[in-house]
This record gives sequence, C-alpha cells and structure tokens, in this order.
Amino acid sequence: MQEAVYLTTDEAAAYLRLKERKLYELVANGQIPCSKVSGKWLFPRAALDRWVAAGLSRPEGFVAELAPPIVGGSHDPLLEWCLRQANAGLALLAEGSETGLERLERNEVAAAAIHLHGEGDDEAANIAGVAARAGLHDAVVIGFARREQGFLVAAGNPLGLGGLADVARGEARIGLRPAGAGAQLLLEAVAARAGMAVETLRRAPQPYPTGPDLALAIRGGEIDCGIATRAVAALHGLDFVPLVWERFDLVLRRRTYFEPPAQKLFGFLRDPGFGRRAEALGGYDVGPAGLVRLNR
Repeated sequence: MQEAVYLTTDEAAAYLRLKERKLYELVANGQIPCSKVSGKWLFPRAALDRWVAAGLSRPEGFVAELAPPIVGGSHDPLLEWCLRQANAGLALLAEGSETGLERLERNEVAAAAIHLHGEGDDEAANIAGVAARAGLHDAVVIGFARREQGFLVAAGNPLGLGGLADVARGEARIGLRPAGAGAQLLLEAVAARAGMAVETLRRAPQPYPTGPDLALAIRGGEIDCGIATRAVAALHGLDFVPLVWERFDLVLRRRTYFEPPAQKLFGFLRDPGFGRRAEALGGYDVGPAGLVRLNR
C-alpha cells in the first residue's frame, strides 16, 4: 500500500501553484482538505489530487461515475419507511455510521446516515466527523431528524434499570453494537463520562448489527438491555430509559445531492405524511429535515 504523503503549507501552495495567502483563504473557508497538527496545517497530497479532480471541467458528454443507489450507515425506522414511501430507488445498507462514511469515501454508497458521538458536543459530532475526513471534501450534510436514544429494557423494566450505573451495579447483561456504530459510540461516550470502561460490563459475546436485532434479543431473553432509539423500543413493545437527543443526518457528495433519487427523497421530507409517521413512531423531532447543515 502506498504511503500517505502530507504537504506543509508552502509545499501545498507550490504543488497547487497558488499563493500562500490564497491557500490560507481556502483553509479558513473550509474549502480545501487539510488537518491541523500541533498548530501547523498539513495537506494530504492524495486528497488534494481528488479535490482538484472534483473541480475539473468535463468534456461534453462526459458523465462522472455515479455511486450505487444505496444509503449506507446507520439503521433508522423512519428513514427505512421514507426510502420505501419516497419511491426514490434507494436501498438501505445498515452497517453503522462510521462504516457508512467509509463506504461513501470509496464511492460505494450514494449517501450515509450517521449519528456520531465522542468526547465533545454531541450536537456538533456529525459535522466534526465529516469535516475530519479528507476524502469527503465535497460532502454536504443534510438534516433528517433529531431522535431520542436510550436503553431498551424488557417490558415493565423488571430489573429497575435507570442508567449505566444501574447496569454496571446489577450486572445486567448488555448488548453491544458493532465498532463505529452510532449507538456503540454513544455507549462508549456515556461510559467515559461516568468514569467507567465498557469492558467491565457484563456483555453479550457478539454485537447486534441494528437496533431491531438488539430489541429482539431482549425480547428473547438473551440480554437485559442495550442502546437504541425510542422508536425501536415502541415498535418491539419494550420499555425505554432515555439518555440523549441526537442529530441523525444524511451525508452525500454535492453532485449526488442534485441527482433525481436524492432530490426525490428530500422532496418527500416535505410531505405531511413524513411528519405524521415520525409522530406515530415517537422519539423524533423532524424540524431539521432537509436543512443543509454543512456544505464543504
């Protein structure tokens, strides 16, 4: 595998044949792929090549290769319903937020549904996560909804679980999600803020790919709890212990945003039926639906 090459500011300016002042202007406006390390800007040469290629004037009749009509990333009941109802020709491939972003970088999906969490502000985590990926220098982040995440527990909450401390103290069996999945990132963030280690919890041996998979495991008695949305809890007749309201966004490249499938999906977000479905599922605020949250 070819080793990554990072250019300093003066090297990048020379490489692009730009004045350093212009380069700093592009950096300040978030228009060029770069990363700040120990107070200095570094520019991945491969990302600069992709950035230049993205702005090429195309010969007449030239069509850039389109990504497959797939929405990767996180699973969500409201999104799944929208993709069916909008009749936009988009399939859902639910593998977790970070995997969705990786596939989007490789042009393997048309969009990625994400809800990221970390040490910082949960409200800004999606924007920060996309902005940190040099391969998504031409990405836009479109709001889909805010949604409520928490612990799913058996109906009636027989163990009386009220939070992570109760899970740890009572040695409740908790189901994890795959590495990089938004729910797993949330669990790790909640544990870190409480001074706990996820590894000390009584965990199921294998992670559950989606919220519905985790819900079925609780109903079947395999585990006692796990993190998913209020909507998933309601759909499966489980109790819900709220943790946080989070941003659930769609990420796609600018060129994809203007393609008919994406436009059909975003147009459907203005349909009154979308709001009614969100209300029926519960745990959604669709005020951000269709809003441009980031345009790189």
